[in-house]
Amino acid sequence: MPICLDTDKIILTLPRPNMQTASAPPPAAHPTRQKIRLGDLLVQQKVISSADLEVALVTQKKSGRRLGRVIVESGMAGENDIAQALARQLSIPFVDLQKFSPEAAILQLLPETQARRFRAIPLARRDGDIFVGMADPTDLSAYDEVARLIQEGIQLAVVSEGDLLAAIDRLYRRTDDIHGLTEELARDMGETEASIIGLEALGEGQADAPVVRLLQTLFEDALQVNASDMHIEPQEKQLAIRFRIDGVLHPQTQADLKIAPALALRLKIVSGLDISEKRLPQDGRFAVKVRGRTVDVRLSTMPTQYGESVVMRLLSQGDNPHTLDSLGMPPDMLERFRAILHRPNGLVMVTGPTGSGKTTTLYAALGELNEPGTKIITVEDPVEYRLPGVIQVQANEKIDLSFSRVLRAILRQDPDVILVGEMRDPETAQIALRAAMTGHLVLSTLHTNDAASTPVRLLDMGVPAFMVATSVQGVLAQRLMRKVCGNCKAPHPLTPQERVWLGRAKTDAQGEEDYVAGAGCDRCHGTGYAGRRAIHELLEINTTLAESLGRNDPAHFVAAARAAMAGHTLRDQAIALARAGVTSLAEAMRVSAQDETS
Repeated sequence: MPICLDTDKIILTLPRPNMQTASAPPPAAHPTRQKIRLGDLLVQQKVISSADLEVALVTQKKSGRRLGRVIVESGMAGENDIAQALARQLSIPFVDLQKFSPEAAILQLLPETQARRFRAIPLARRDGDIFVGMADPTDLSAYDEVARLIQEGIQLAVVSEGDLLAAIDRLYRRTDDIHGLTEELARDMGETEASIIGLEALGEGQADAPVVRLLQTLFEDALQVNASDMHIEPQEKQLAIRFRIDGVLHPQTQADLKIAPALALRLKIVSGLDISEKRLPQDGRFAVKVRGRTVDVRLSTMPTQYGESVVMRLLSQGDNPHTLDSLGMPPDMLERFRAILHRPNGLVMVTGPTGSGKTTTLYAALGELNEPGTKIITVEDPVEYRLPGVIQVQANEKIDLSFSRVLRAILRQDPDVILVGEMRDPETAQIALRAAMTGHLVLSTLHTNDAASTPVRLLDMGVPAFMVATSVQGVLAQRLMRKVCGNCKAPHPLTPQERVWLGRAKTDAQGEEDYVAGAGCDRCHGTGYAGRRAIHELLEINTTLAESLGRNDPAHFVAAARAAMAGHTLRDQAIALARAGVTSLAEAMRVSAQDETS
């Protein structure tokens, strides 16, 4: 049982003293035993006061929770504080797993299941022994089991339980398990189609089937690395499985091509798709439970030369939609965007390529507008988040429930705010703009490179110029940039190419020491990046711009729009984040590439 959760007496192991180094843990000797209460230990070491302990004991008695958990949840002390107190008492090192990277080869000595069970993780090899971090080094039965599994001499260090579990999630990948399952499935498939046909009968009770276990393991691994998409791609001689992490595809494994039909078939079954149709693309969705988390999966199949390609978007249920304040807009831009959203009518567009976070921004805008006195209706494909108080309609082309058809019906439902998931065709665009002209606030998205080209795209779709000029209130363009990993961030000297690019962007290279890059570590899976954040540019349609649109003069409009946004474009924000050390200059160049070509 982890030390921070114990309630009463704990058995303390007392190895040799003077062992306090966290960066390179020294050996710990074999223990003797001594009994002491956790609360007394924390008071003795002044981690908490006697008064705090009395309050915690009363709360613990009423709630039945462990004393350590009560202390942490009440804010009296953190998990690290408790772990450090224990380390001092035992005279063994405390290791901060947020700053210490265990060796990859050493991790394999203790399987993930056992690491979770015994709350232990191998850290490094020192002087012929294996250093093991434990959340509760006083648990002698866990100590004995870990020593038996590792089959080498072990020396102990103390780690906090929260950091330990996060490290296990981050470090233990399922690559070997996935590779083994693909080989098992390939053996079961054999050379005949009969094996594939048998998969049609797999129901919920067939969790032990190789194809089911392989897919479950893939989903677990994808969520472990925070992948947004999973790609299953049959190629000429093999099957490639890749994950999109922070907007970039990373290979996960390669497998025998003959298992591709089994994976596609199983996914079609759970998505309710036509398993006999392999010549046409199909779209579906299903939910999968992974380690207590329910994940919505949006699935798309497409016939290719070597079989059906399957791409899945992973959306965790329970992830709360963002608020406008959490989107990362500069304060002045956020204030202007809020003002546009609170106008009584007009069209507000959010634009960018696929995967740039447009839907997240739209939901944040709806959250801002969602009040008891406002009726909001959306038409989406698919509905990604459920919003309380908002009427959401799922478009379905199979039954002719198109965006345009739903939009006509919405206008008869007396809405105040309408969200159109995407301007897919001229008919939908014209209906939406007419709604914006007749007293409704309409939010929608379009796939364009920047804010300036978005109204022009509406003109290209055949929408009359006067409708665009009188309806469009504002356009928000955005991208998602990868953030440099905080664990391996290091100063980055500019390359000649980066200097030239900064020059073209009319930005000098002063403050060169401020630029950083990630070297790659276990926390970022060797990429140098961890997480993403959005950058934006906002075009507010003023009288001059509206007149250009009304004259159907795209060239003049684009030039005037870019002049109006000078100094506040996507590229300007990308460079500012690179200078602030949030991202690398290489990432700023990558994200800005589309805008340069446009």
